[in-house]
Amino acid sequence: MGGGPAKEHLLCILPYPIDDTIKHELHKRFPNIDVTYKQVSFTADTAVLRSELPAEIWHDVTILYTLFAFPEKLSDAPNLQLVQLSSAGSNQIQKHPIFTDSDITITTSSGIHGPQIAEWCVMTALVQSHKYNALHDLQKERKWGKSADKGDFHSVRDMVGRRLGVLGYGSIGRQVGRVAKALGMDVVAYTATPKDTPEKKKDAGFIVPGTGDADGSVPSAWYSGLDKESLHHFLRQDIDWLVVSVPLTEQTRHFLSTAEFKALSQDGKSPAFVQNIARGPIIDQPALIEALKDGTLAAAALDVTDPEPLPEDSELWGLPNVTITPHVSGVGSSYTERSFKLFETNLELREKGERLLNVVRRERGY
Repeated sequence: MGGGPAKEHLLCILPYPIDDTIKHELHKRFPNIDVTYKQVSFTADTAVLRSELPAEIWHDVTILYTLFAFPEKLSDAPNLQLVQLSSAGSNQIQKHPIFTDSDITITTSSGIHGPQIAEWCVMTALVQSHKYNALHDLQKERKWGKSADKGDFHSVRDMVGRRLGVLGYGSIGRQVGRVAKALGMDVVAYTATPKDTPEKKKDAGFIVPGTGDADGSVPSAWYSGLDKESLHHFLRQDIDWLVVSVPLTEQTRHFLSTAEFKALSQDGKSPAFVQNIARGPIIDQPALIEALKDGTLAAAALDVTDPEPLPEDSELWGLPNVTITPHVSGVGSSYTERSFKLFETNLELREKGERLLNVVRRERGY
């Protein structure tokens, strides 16, 4: 009777429109996949999403490409085999039955965010080190300032010879490390598990061409572990600039608090600059505020906070040594294109029966 392989049904549910060029390429490369596109509100509120998505939409779906939208019950999507998340993290699905009560493959878009987030990291680091906020204020006041105006912006120390610590040396951390090394910095890396062989140091995920650290050659030293002793050992490596890029799991919730900030600053003798581009709860926020106020830390740049949005009455808004952005470091005009490029790679690997990129390991939470 034949007729070739059974048709797949791909459901793309996103809170933004998909360019027709991307749609055309997807249909061209995968003619055996029927594709349904659905744009929904930009929210994780399940009640809102439920009102926008009829229950019957899930019934024959075999592949789901989504950010926040999932079937309410596993029985609503009995044919579902693969969930591709358009985000680098998977915390939004970790309490859903797809994660907790099934073996449906879940993959992420880790790897597409490195270029834009690395640029955000460099931008906000230079805003602090070059005293740019003071210079910006002077421009708005139409003043040709002097060193005594609004702080000494002549006392700039460049990045050459300073040390970057990357807490979570994944695709984002690798691109930050690559750029920092180009600035003349030394780079040290921290991972959950040891990377003690050349093979283990390689990046096995999706890499935007011309970026990252594919073979793991950028760091001068590697550290690892999820226990406090290992973490503190890493933080005491004379780090001037710490980038937090670990996934949020129960093990990394409040991973950085008062004791960690003291270790990072060598007990207050060498205040460091901290950036968080991961998830807000990884940092104990009240402890961060106190460390910024008492000089334990030199400054911070936060693209994520706890909670989000950051409440108007948070002290963080008014601290002069803090830069805050509304969780935008990973966005950019190439985001969707790169995300679908990764997705297409996974669809090709799936057709060949090969291991997909960025498969979430449920036991570790990412």
